[in-house]
Amino acid sequence: MLVLEKNSLSEEIGKLVDLYGKDRSSLLPILQGIEKNHKYISDFAQQEVARLLDIHPVEVYSVVTFYSFLTHKPMGRNVVRLCQTITCDMFGKEAVAKAIERELGIKFGETTKDKSVTLEYANCLGMCDQGPAMLVNDQVYSHLTPEKAIEILEKLK
Repeated sequence: MLVLEKNSLSEEIGKLVDLYGKDRSSLLPILQGIEKNHKYISDFAQQEVARLLDIHPVEVYSVVTFYSFLTHKPMGRNVVRLCQTITCDMFGKEAVAKAIERELGIKFGETTKDKSVTLEYANCLGMCDQGPAMLVNDQVYSHLTPEKAIEILEKLK
């Protein structure tokens, strides 16, 4: 079964390489495609991308670990990222963060036991004038209060 999964992933990565090309500039869009479909970029996927682009696996790993929206560890079905800029701090991020942790029963950097939610901080969501801000998967929420954050999380259940 594991061989079947690897073959399927190899085919998927091959299609992404066909779509974006084999140039070094194609690395990021290929990795983003894998991340979108699998919620993380496995060691096998990194090796396969390196092989198909004819670059060293360390180069792929360095890109995966550099960008905060790429990850090499499995994530929950939903990824919740709370902005941690000074501006969001000034608008009450700490109270929102505590409410989120209490609601989910996990700390930032963790995933719920049922793998439904991964909770992370983001360095900046570009919503400084509307903080605190949170990104749930691809949806941005701003002007958060602890109550509003909990309402948003309840919709994930």
